[in-house]
Amino acid sequence: MKVFPHHKLNLGLNVVLRRPDGYHDIETLFVPCDAYSDELEIVEAPSFSADLGDCDWPIEKDLAVRAYLILKDEFDLPPVRLNMRKGIPYGAGLGGGSSDAAAVLKLCNSLFSLGLTDAQLASRARTLGADCPFFIYNRPLFATGIGDEFKEFALDLSGFRFEVVMPEGVHIGTAEAYSALQPHRADPPLEEALRHPVPEWKGCVFNDFELPAFRKYPLLAEIKKDFYDRGALYSAMSGSGAAIFGMFAK
Repeated sequence: MKVFPHHKLNLGLNVVLRRPDGYHDIETLFVPCDAYSDELEIVEAPSFSADLGDCDWPIEKDLAVRAYLILKDEFDLPPVRLNMRKGIPYGAGLGGGSSDAAAVLKLCNSLFSLGLTDAQLASRARTLGADCPFFIYNRPLFATGIGDEFKEFALDLSGFRFEVVMPEGVHIGTAEAYSALQPHRADPPLEEALRHPVPEWKGCVFNDFELPAFRKYPLLAEIKKDFYDRGALYSAMSGSGAAIFGMFAK
């Protein structure tokens, strides 16, 4: 069984405060986007194996592999071969690894008739990554906490298209990105700002990670400016970077 996991974009991202446990509370709106996608296949096999393409990390650390092992241990699943080809860029703030993990949970649920609900899949996804449960639901969700507490957000994206650019040679580590920030509460609050018409977002919907990222990598600011020069209604960096997206009217 083969699927093509896609990525997410952050429409606004406010880092609210640093928690005593070292994590940060955030506010953001996750939306699905298929500008990039991976290819993921699961087939039954005599023993477990994984072909992760050009991924350069240990198999046991891959989120997709860990997702399978969670269900295998719980439900005594038969061995499989997991084949993956990455199309979603690494270190881009697009959630590619979390998307793959969620896809494995959903695929195994279907392939082995586990009967798990989305909420039950999401509870398992949460152990793999804060944004992983979002990909179970795959619709616009407003996220708070460390990015793992979700609520519905009515947003019709049918009249818009997205373009996404991930520049080569730019990688922003998550720890590095957070260390450059001073947490604060947005004014107006992000959830309120997102209820404005999209053409007004340029002046009130912000990603807190942009300013330090743009200082270090001026190319990112140039890409954002180019989107606006070409008529984008809204443009921003996704997550902690470094992908930049433009939102255009269809």
